Amino acid sequence: MNRSRRLLAGAALGATLILLALALAHHLAVQRLGAAVRDALGPRATLGAVELGWSGVVLHDLHVAAAPGWPADEELHAGRVRVQPAWRSAFGGAWRIERVEVDDARIVLLRTREGRLRVLPGLLERPAPPGDAASGPAPAAPALHIGTMSLNGVQVDLHDASVRGKRPHHLRLAELDATLQGLQLPALDTPVQVQLQGLFKGPSRDGQLRIDGQLTPTTRDADLRASLTGADLVALQPYLLRVADAGVRRGTLDVQVHAKVAAQRLHAPGQLVLTDVALASGTGLGDRFAGLSRDAVLAGLSRRGRIEITFTLDGRLDDPAFSINDDLATRFAAGLAESLGVSLSGVVDGVGEMVKGLFGR
Repeated sequence: MNRSRRLLAGAALGATLILLALALAHHLAVQRLGAAVRDALGPRATLGAVELGWSGVVLHDLHVAAAPGWPADEELHAGRVRVQPAWRSAFGGAWRIERVEVDDARIVLLRTREGRLRVLPGLLERPAPPGDAASGPAPAAPALHIGTMSLNGVQVDLHDASVRGKRPHHLRLAELDATLQGLQLPALDTPVQVQLQGLFKGPSRDGQLRIDGQLTPTTRDADLRASLTGADLVALQPYLLRVADAGVRRGTLDVQVHAKVAAQRLHAPGQLVLTDVALASGTGLGDRFAGLSRDAVLAGLSRRGRIEITFTLDGRLDDPAFSINDDLATRFAAGLAESLGVSLSGVVDGVGEMVKGLFGR
């Protein structure tokens, strides 16, 4: 009996020691994860609280302040970020994160005049340390693999400085739900699976945005299908109209496009539909809309009630002479002319030498 008791006591003690060792190892791993997360957030980030638990780390009230010149005070604000690691990576080597969930967040993006999209530079664009060249290059950010990142009910503000105008054009998405799979940070040199849907906000009505496919951010290789239905045309007119064109008082836009990019070459066939368009007063430059006479546009709408345009965007993304915005405006004008039965020469007169070069071949 005494021997049995001793064996039971020994087994209980051994099990207790094993549990304590596991608890200590988990505690150390969570502490390491918390330190890694704080390091990854960078010097401009602040946190309301960090919650360390058995399932991972929860960040509360995360703010990433913007550098001077950013179109908002913050690059990111998130009410809650849950980070669930692959625990086998917690004891050394590169981190592997099973899942990141972001709730109650606002993200501010900037597209520069050169067309470059900047996303969270405080996290993804680490500057070199101050000092001379002798101090050496900035240390590389630690490698991080994220299996799945989900954004739930996020607001996105895009400020686009690539369109004509004194100030960047502001576009806003709301109630955005997105899933990104296969993120390799900071390189972003492998395909990322993207699934996204949300509301495209407009002055009078909101449209539905959906994007599905894959994208390699570093190379810009992509295979994406995008649709925007019921969008307020007023919010998008800088992408379709020239400075000398008449503006739009109201209108609804539906567009579908399948964009493929390989080796910097874009090929993107699509279809665009306009309904219930009302034009603003002329600018004194001929009452033009997309290079056509305002009367021709109104006559076409009165006959059909809608205008359908099929287009294809082609060009090299690394060619300084190729502009997606300008090409879309040109194709829009040409398609609009064809659907209204207006001669192509009228479009050429309306939009200038670029159209002559494009259609003169």
